[in-house]
Amino acid sequence: MTYEEARAFIDDTARYGAVLGLDSVTELMRRLGNPQDELKFVHIAGTNGKGSTLAYISTILKEAGYRVGRYISPTIFDYRERIQVNEEYITREGVARLAGQVREACEQMVQDGFSHPTTFEVETAMAFLWFREMNCDIVVLECGMGGLTDATNVVKTTLVSVFAEIGLDHMGFLGDTIEEIARVKAGIIKPGIKVVSAAQRPEARKVLLETCQEMKADFREVSREEIRDIRYGFEEQSFTYKGMKGLKPGLLGSWQIDNGALAVEAVLALGECGFPVTEEQMRKGLARTVWPGRFTVVDRHPLFVVDGAHNRDAADRLKETLDLYFPHKRKIFIAGVLADKEYDYVMGRLAPLADRVITVMTPDNPRALPAESLAEDVKKYNDRVEAAGSLGDAVRRARAYAGEEDLILAFGSLSYLGELIRQVRMMPGAGV
Repeated sequence: MTYEEARAFIDDTARYGAVLGLDSVTELMRRLGNPQDELKFVHIAGTNGKGSTLAYISTILKEAGYRVGRYISPTIFDYRERIQVNEEYITREGVARLAGQVREACEQMVQDGFSHPTTFEVETAMAFLWFREMNCDIVVLECGMGGLTDATNVVKTTLVSVFAEIGLDHMGFLGDTIEEIARVKAGIIKPGIKVVSAAQRPEARKVLLETCQEMKADFREVSREEIRDIRYGFEEQSFTYKGMKGLKPGLLGSWQIDNGALAVEAVLALGECGFPVTEEQMRKGLARTVWPGRFTVVDRHPLFVVDGAHNRDAADRLKETLDLYFPHKRKIFIAGVLADKEYDYVMGRLAPLADRVITVMTPDNPRALPAESLAEDVKKYNDRVEAAGSLGDAVRRARAYAGEEDLILAFGSLSYLGELIRQVRMMPGAGV
């Protein structure tokens, strides 16, 4: 099987939809020899911040000399980005070979009367096979959606479960309240493990505590009172946590202080599980963390930032950051969203801040909301809005409207930001 054939097979599995539950992935992993049972995991769930937290934890562990697997979704630039070891993507040959193994197991399952695994189940199986093959010391694993019935929850050897902020998202699948969603996400808590949580809403915290008590798991959470000496800044930020002064997260955004503290707390817990990290390694890992698409600067003339804010909490955090960093800058927005997200809330929070809003349709996504439909929604909050015919068209329009001292911000679904960044970098004179 070639890389192109592997991608065609994986793309074809999209017809099996998104199916929550562990029966299919458990059977698939059994037929592949249960590679996940030979690995150790940090398992991360949450609504906002789990990707950034994963990036901090895995970069810190890499700085400490460990061989670290990363499994993430969605990707920004390259399909292979979802499966990494020490920040190096899985090879094309690896994708081709492992997809062949997984396809054979899937075909056997169908012959034996089982349902065909979904795309996410296939990719999860490939990731575990690759991490075992690459002799990873530890894997930092991000839930795809939810927790309890997420395909990643087939793992049994979790050392630390980490919970980023739990909010409202994927309500059609996970529940209509914070408590219901938290209960699903708490499903990644295994008996006797260490559980580390960001500061949560009371109803989410209650669910996590109850689950830890049931599972006899060790619960600890980031105390905002222990995050001190906070210095926000567009060029550099820093904070003190548990006596470690002047910690500098490598990612921008006001919320990265909280994510950085959560990562530190998780790494401290991991140290109690046989993975010690020095304070110097902690500092270097935090500072060297890169996570594209999360308040990322892609050009400076004029300043051009992209951010994957697509739900309520993310929109609130993005507005908070814009008010903090750029209260007086004139702003041009590019927005693209999926139709099944709470885009009206997002636009209600952000659109009034802009001098002009340009809407786009996220390409190659059946869930994408047409640019014209999004523009109609934006008009309720800002009448200076127009729909662009393509991402390249949107970038050209934004740059034409923006002066040298203005800010262009592209936000919404992560699924279109990689292509948009490519369009920005193709423009004459672009450069960070």
